[in-house]
Amino acid sequence: MSTTFIQCLYIVAFALFIYGLMGLTGPRTAVRGNMIAAAGMAVAVIATLLTPGLGNWWLILLGVAIGTVIGVPAARRVKMTAMPQMVALFNGVGGGAIALIAWVEFRSSSGFFDEPAYVAVASLFAAIIGSLSFWGSTVAFGKLQEILSSRPVTVGRLQQPLNLLVLLLAVACGVSIVVGARSEWLMVGLLVTSSVLGLLVVLPIGGADMPVVISLLNAATGLSAAAMGLALANTALIVAGMIVGASGSILTNLMAKAMNRSIPAIVAGGFGGGAVAGAVDAGDRSVRQTSAGDAAIQMAFARQVIIVPGYGLAVAQAQHQVRQLSSLLEDKGVSVYYAIHPVAGRMPGHMNVLLAEADVPYDRLKEMELINGEFARTDVTLVIGANDVTNPAARTDPTSPIYGMPILDVDESKSIIVLKRSMRPGFAGVDNELYYNPRTSMLFGDAKSSVSEITEELKAL
Repeated sequence: MSTTFIQCLYIVAFALFIYGLMGLTGPRTAVRGNMIAAAGMAVAVIATLLTPGLGNWWLILLGVAIGTVIGVPAARRVKMTAMPQMVALFNGVGGGAIALIAWVEFRSSSGFFDEPAYVAVASLFAAIIGSLSFWGSTVAFGKLQEILSSRPVTVGRLQQPLNLLVLLLAVACGVSIVVGARSEWLMVGLLVTSSVLGLLVVLPIGGADMPVVISLLNAATGLSAAAMGLALANTALIVAGMIVGASGSILTNLMAKAMNRSIPAIVAGGFGGGAVAGAVDAGDRSVRQTSAGDAAIQMAFARQVIIVPGYGLAVAQAQHQVRQLSSLLEDKGVSVYYAIHPVAGRMPGHMNVLLAEADVPYDRLKEMELINGEFARTDVTLVIGANDVTNPAARTDPTSPIYGMPILDVDESKSIIVLKRSMRPGFAGVDNELYYNPRTSMLFGDAKSSVSEITEELKAL
């Protein structure tokens, strides 16, 4: 097959990647964008399969069949609450695949014998980052799935020196290979130490930082794929990897800023443990409870209502009921908006995806910077399971672990209604001062049932 024709196919694939990525800027075009990008990947795969000298067709077909059998049902059946775990797991699989490819290249070239130095360096870089991403993503999956504790798991002051030691061991194995050592045990040692490093880096990071960690590991996987593409002279891997690496890096930076946390501080770990079961000791403070009927009356006579979705909305799968509630309020002449915090939920864009599934108009979704000025003019704010991103302690309590984190200024609303199952704190394990605000009323119960009850009461008014 002509090399020129194959390169032309790659160019078509890259154009589809970029055009598809542009479609992800809004929910109305996101599905189409995903399909366009998927078509681009199909073209890239075809171009790769047309490369002269490619063999082992049965193994290739077997791999495609296994991936299809596992991937399609997993993606179709996953619940919205488990979407972050799936993203972490699929991302980790990509990193693991890159690490295995690097190992295969080491073996097939007899330790990179007679290969240019850049091939060895790029392959070993890909192996280190790919292994780290695979095992780090596995830990992230375990924490999000609650197989592992979301609390930081650390060895204290020895954590960072231990991380540095393991990193140096991995680099030492890589340097030995580059300068001419061809023992396969060195490559195995590199993969093992990189894997241990992935575990050591992510285990000390608490659950509250998992959205940033997922984005960071996604960027790392992209960079490892680009490096492996450089070593293999595979244009598709280089371009696709750089797109993933660049977009993931930008997103990671934005997420860190949204939490007022630096990326080095997040990697250092130790923040955002899981909450203990049961109610939080509130001392002499008490909360004011309300009913669905009272909540309905407040919202029916409001001029403006802001809905603040959080992970509790995803757990209850209440997005369709919330959409019905907002439609009913709008029919009564009430202006309804949704306040979206960048790190609400457990992955970037979690709430946007959830609400788009219920056909919530995109112009009703307002980012934190745009909506914060509206809370003081809002009659009722309905908070659905959003804990840490509404906690006034981030502004007022210098001793709080979340102090300095930009939050939604819900406490400035004239009236606040919070839907929660219990007084259990959020994923950061920090008690929410908002619940004890004199203007706050708590409606305890499953969010889906509570919203449905409020809707029925509204219909009766």
